[in-house]
Amino acid sequence: MSSSRPYLIRSLYEWILDNQCTPYVLVNAHYPDTVVPESFVEAGQIVLNLSPNAIRHLEMDNDKICFDGRFGGVAQQVWLPAQAVMAIYARENGQGMVFEVDPAPVPPSSEEGVASSKSPAGGKPKPARPALKVVK
Repeated sequence: MSSSRPYLIRSLYEWILDNQCTPYVLVNAHYPDTVVPESFVEAGQIVLNLSPNAIRHLEMDNDKICFDGRFGGVAQQVWLPAQAVMAIYARENGQGMVFEVDPAPVPPSSEEGVASSKSPAGGKPKPARPALKVVK
């Protein structure tokens, strides 16, 4: 089965807006193919306001979330793989959902079966897992 994460993100986004609250997402900024303003990243994470008043051209599908936003007065397009979203919640009361942190996909090795010098016992190195930061 496909991941339920993008469906839950879209549903919770609508639910938060329907309740006149501000949808925020907590994102693993170092997940592959994630494009966010690096100067706003803290400890590998970034919190983004997805309110219709704060962003433009929001697109959410099963693979990604993308939109145009302004950061420090500078326009920038943001691109978030759905698996990079760690949580979605309402700013006003914190209600929402925290997702299990998915490890970043490991690109296939061109030398399969050869032990890596970076990994013990020839296994794949484990990707770093960002710590969830409680946002109030």
